[in-house]
Amino acid sequence: MSTEQNTRAAHGPAEEGANVSESGPAILVLEDGRVFHGRSFGATGETFGEAVFNTGMTGYQETLTDPSYHRQIVVMTAPHIGNTGVNDDDPESGRVWVAGYVVREPARITSNWRAERTLDEELRRQGVVGIALTGTRALTRHLRDKGVMRAAISTTETDPRALLERVRQQPTMAGADLAAEVSTGEPYEVLPPEGVTARFHVAAVDLGIKAMTPQRLAERGCRVTVLPSTATAEEILALDPDGVFFSNGPGDPATADGPVTAMRGVLDAGRPLFGICFGNQILGRALDLGTYKLPFGHRGVNQPVIDTRSGRVAITSQNHGFAVEAPLDEPFDTPYGRAEVSHIGLNDRVVEGLRLLDRPAFSVQFHPEAAAGPHDAAELFDAFVDLMSAQPAPAAK
Repeated sequence: MSTEQNTRAAHGPAEEGANVSESGPAILVLEDGRVFHGRSFGATGETFGEAVFNTGMTGYQETLTDPSYHRQIVVMTAPHIGNTGVNDDDPESGRVWVAGYVVREPARITSNWRAERTLDEELRRQGVVGIALTGTRALTRHLRDKGVMRAAISTTETDPRALLERVRQQPTMAGADLAAEVSTGEPYEVLPPEGVTARFHVAAVDLGIKAMTPQRLAERGCRVTVLPSTATAEEILALDPDGVFFSNGPGDPATADGPVTAMRGVLDAGRPLFGICFGNQILGRALDLGTYKLPFGHRGVNQPVIDTRSGRVAITSQNHGFAVEAPLDEPFDTPYGRAEVSHIGLNDRVVEGLRLLDRPAFSVQFHPEAAAGPHDAAELFDAFVDLMSAQPAPAAK
């Protein structure tokens, strides 16, 4: 059992109604020896993970419940977190996935008509250790300059040197194969809402899927069968889907050999294919492209991306620490015909999308379901539907 799991088991659900005022000292230690002192927020205990920062000013509940943050300690750059509390309608999954949570100033009052409990209550209920510290700006600048790194939050260990030794014993995110740890164990279906006719059947491979993604497809007339991350090409194609979707997820794409093999089988079959985030990296690997770890990644709801064909700029939601290596300025050859980079990040010219020119397949590195713009990237779901509309229906079995 991991340290994170030990923390959750030891600190279990907290009683409802507690507030943030009862807190003791806490420390955050980075693997390079940098130490930050603050106050306990959420559950007490200690936790380990990769320290990353998120620049979003809103959406903290969606961040906490995004499986892509598995094994990461998330630092929020917005100064006030928790103002709108927590409800049971907005989570992207059935639990909080972050390993730890760092905020500057937790909201003292929850003020929203949809709130069902405070953020502090929710973190303690789910056993998530957090820290409130005034130095989140300094911490973010340090991670930006030095790169994301392993870290720990503790409310029980007072000696930073002792904690540092254990931080350096933790596994790194590079080489981590995590999709199976966050994926569904059994297939399930998401149906179109009342009044919307199911026109297409989509097989969605869950590498860490967020709840809103199949809902966006369902709104467009898709019956979505969500499959475990271990699904093979044979299992996917046995459903006779009109299209196949590969989701976001955590970990190093270089380790995801199973999903890469499955995607190659889907490409061989010529079925329309759409991937986001981790799915974009899986498509890159399926095309024999390389992947690499970014110094500090892209995490937030304000990432500008340009469409290489139209020149249109979209403000996107992103959460990734790895990227695809590909030629930015011209089409290139792959085992599945020619392909091109469809989107480029304007901050650092990172590959933000891939498009095959000879097969019905494309992917993006950002999250079009997250409505960051608020609707800048929603058309990508329509593009996937258009791909399925243009293809002959799968043969009935």
